[in-house]
This record gives sequence, C-alpha cells and structure tokens, in this order.
Amino acid sequence: MPARDAEMRVLAVTNMYPNPREPALGTFVRDQVESLRDLGVDMDVLFIDGKASRWEYLAGFGRLRWWLRTHPPYDLIHAHYIFSGLVAKSQRRLPVLLTHHGIEVVLGWQGTLCRVATPWMDRVIVTSEAVRNALPRVRTDLVPCGIDTERFRPMDRGEARARLGLPAEGGLVLFAGEPRPEKRLDVIRAAMDELRRLGTDAELVTAAGRPHADVPLFMNACDVLVLASDFEGSPMVIKEAMACNLPIVSVDVGDVAQVVRGTEGCALCRREPGDVADKLQRALRRGGRTDGRGAVMHLSQPEIARRILGIYGEMVEGRR
Repeated sequence: MPARDAEMRVLAVTNMYPNPREPALGTFVRDQVESLRDLGVDMDVLFIDGKASRWEYLAGFGRLRWWLRTHPPYDLIHAHYIFSGLVAKSQRRLPVLLTHHGIEVVLGWQGTLCRVATPWMDRVIVTSEAVRNALPRVRTDLVPCGIDTERFRPMDRGEARARLGLPAEGGLVLFAGEPRPEKRLDVIRAAMDELRRLGTDAELVTAAGRPHADVPLFMNACDVLVLASDFEGSPMVIKEAMACNLPIVSVDVGDVAQVVRGTEGCALCRREPGDVADKLQRALRRGGRTDGRGAVMHLSQPEIARRILGIYGEMVEGRR
C-alpha cells in the first residue's frame, strides 16, 4: 500500500523501546514504527517501562486512558508483547493488534498468560511458526520483524576490526545478544573450549551491551555468528548476519532453518558443545563470506511494514 493511501492513526503500546537508560532495548520495535511512519501512518508510541519497575504495568492502564483522552482519535492500537497487549485491551473502543515476538509465549507463567489472553485480542501477529505453535488455535498472521538493510550490509573486515579495536588477525566468533540464561552462552563457551582442543585458535567476541549502531561493525569484523538459544521467535541477529553475508552456526530454533536454508557457509547444529565446535571449525576453515544478503532482502523493513500496513487496513475496514 503506497504512503498516500495510508491515512490512519495508530498507537503503538510496548514495553520494549529504546530509552536513555537502555538505548538498545527494543530497537526492532522502534525500527518497525519508523518504517510504518515512512509509509504515511500517523503513529504514536506509549512506552511502558516494565524493566524500570513492575508497577509501571499497573500504571499503564491509567496512562493509556489519559493518553486516549488527550490525543486525537486513533484507528487501532498495535501492542507488542503480552503485558502491553493486556493494557491495550483494557479499553474497549479501539481494536487491538498484538505481536508476540518470541520466548514470552513459552516462558513460565508468562507463557500461560499468553495462551490464556491471546484469544481476547482482535488480531495477532507471530514472528515464526515456533511462536504460532506455542499458542492456542486462533487466527494469526506470520510477520517477522524487518531488517534495516541499509545499516546491516557488507563492509571491509579489516576496517570493522580496526574501528572496534579487535585483533587484525585470527578467527573471531560472534555472540550478539543479551547473555540471559535462555541464550545458552554456557554451551557456546564450552564449544569454544572444545574448539581450542580441536586445534583451532579462535576468540569469542560478545556484543552485549553495545550500542545497536555498533552491531553491523561486529558482524563485519567477525568470521562467524553463533546462536544456541533454547527458544527464539524470529531472531533478528540471524537475519542481520545474513544481510551482512556473515557465516552462521545456529541451533534449529525459531525460523532459523528457514532463513539460512541453502546458504553456503551457514550450518545448523545440535545444542551440544561438541557439535557446535565442529560446525564452527568448518566455518572458520572455510573462510570467506556468504551470499546470505540476497536471501533475506524480502525481509527488509519496508517490505515488512507494507505487510503490517495491509493488516491495519483490514482491521480498519472490518469496523466500517
């Protein structure tokens, strides 16, 4: 849908959004919002900072009502993650589109809450089949988050290493993500130990806590990305690595198998240090980059924004 046809107002409600304390939090939500604005959607954002305090969620119910009273009318609310979805659904005037992004659908009591509350929503987006399969049988639209293909692009490896202060020589294995327990950094570190026992000298580089703008540099500086998570929806790091032509070694989680399928230099592994090490060794010995960028261009932010805009249009039309 071209921008001139996108005459609608949407409120995004999210507990994941960049802020002064955590500038890298929810950058994929911000990027989606900006892409929809580029298509002409008049979009505001209500950020509920649940990481600052769990009481923020309770306060969110009142903030939403105040926001709706003090702003021009919206056509719908697009909520990201279940807690934001419950806040959004507490009003009855506007339809609510909820996006489930990943591990929240299976994580303890949050997973139970997702399964119970999802049927209350007017429309639901999931980012992969793995997320869809964890939910009750309700209508869902499969729409992964889009890639900023301008930011995530191939660069000179030597220049990227120099800008980050990384060694000019030697193999570098990248872990790009927050080191939460479900990311299984323990498996990755054990695999690195095994890799050295196999006679391959390589260093593990972690990009956790770095500005999101630095992540493309890390992906171009390193020789292979590794992922061993217990659960993912549609991991952004995989798609971003593909856009940088970075080789990938990953467990079969979320939509990784579909994204990397047929890309030489990328491999699936078991969540076992020995198998992760074996696949990393093959990637490092192979050397060079992949042609993954061409395989993910259909997941660029403008393409994904157009798909979401189509859902908005159907929701608005359905209320007329």
